[in-house]
Amino acid sequence: MISRDEMFQPLLEVSEGFNPIWDEFIEEWKDDDELPQYLALSDLARYISGLISESNEKELKDIFSVIERWHLEGDDYVKEAATVGILEDLQNANVVGVGVPKKVESYLLPESKKWWLKVYEFWETGKIISD
Repeated sequence: MISRDEMFQPLLEVSEGFNPIWDEFIEEWKDDDELPQYLALSDLARYISGLISESNEKELKDIFSVIERWHLEGDDYVKEAATVGILEDLQNANVVGVGVPKKVESYLLPESKKWWLKVYEFWETGKIISD
């Protein structure tokens, strides 16, 4: 099981480009008792947007594989963060840019796709996100 404390570890192993962003995040929040990981997920969403504009297929596939693992292997915090943290930000054109959300869909793996649709449905109809 992937816990909150180790959530970003698998991502940092597959995405060298995100490592400097993570290091800056850690430095910024080093004095806090608990890292505001949802803010780091917004940074990740913006990073993914850049990879999409660069058509960096390999890194995108690796990152979305980690997002899938968060959904399948994460503790409750990690699963929720994978849904209402990263997926919700990736659907938000104000965070990632116009046209990016549609492009993200092609990288989603089955469990992530299921939660992607639930987030979309929540914003369209107000239906609560749940299993």
